[in-house]
Amino acid sequence: MKLILAIVRDDTMRALNETLTDAGYMFTKVASSGGFLKLGNTTLLMGVEDAKVEEVLMMIKDCCKTRQEYMSLGVPIPSQGGFVPPPVKVAHGGATVFVMDVESFIKV
Repeated sequence: MKLILAIVRDDTMRALNETLTDAGYMFTKVASSGGFLKLGNTTLLMGVEDAKVEEVLMMIKDCCKTRQEYMSLGVPIPSQGGFVPPPVKVAHGGATVFVMDVESFIKV
């Protein structure tokens, strides 16, 4: 048995939720936020049989694509007369996934 801990963007969570639920997987969702872009995330916790790990990882990969967006830092630079820097291109989305061995799994 494995524990899959997946951190995904909130805007991809709906599709992933439907995909995993339709396939019969159960999971726990925990609201979280990222440190760099400070955008909303959802952290999923799932107990998965070893033979099903690759299937779940493919579902996550299919639903959580990385994409490029322009983000405005929006902070004027006082030393340059209040100049606001132009937006910068950042990659976001995707998922950060940890797969860990589980010593025991008990559901009560």
